[in-house]
Amino acid sequence: QVQLVESGGGLVQAGGSLRLSCAASGRTFSSYIMGWFRQAPGKEREFVARIWWSGDSTYYVDSVKGRFTISRDNAKNTVYLQMNSLKPEDTAVYYCAAKRTSGAGYDYWGQGTQVTVSS
Repeated sequence: QVQLVESGGGLVQAGGSLRLSCAASGRTFSSYIMGWFRQAPGKEREFVARIWWSGDSTYYVDSVKGRFTISRDNAKNTVYLQMNSLKPEDTAVYYCAAKRTSGAGYDYWGQGTQVTVSS
């Protein structure tokens, strides 16, 4: 069982930056692939980025490539999402998620943190 707690959301102007953090409970954090998702009002939840167990592989949705960076610190049981050059369309609730294998769905989800980008 993994518990995930996101933090770092807030209100920022377009062009600004935020760094989201997701702290995981337990001693097996490094055995999980970690992902970030977001859900805007009236829209379905969408994938944003993911990072493999040791951090040597990352993947992003096209809309955030070059602006967002996912990273992890396995010693701190934490995954991060650095968001730069934010746009109003990035406004959403951001969720982190965890899974053990690359072919499976995500098993564990955090409660989400709100990111609002004003124009």
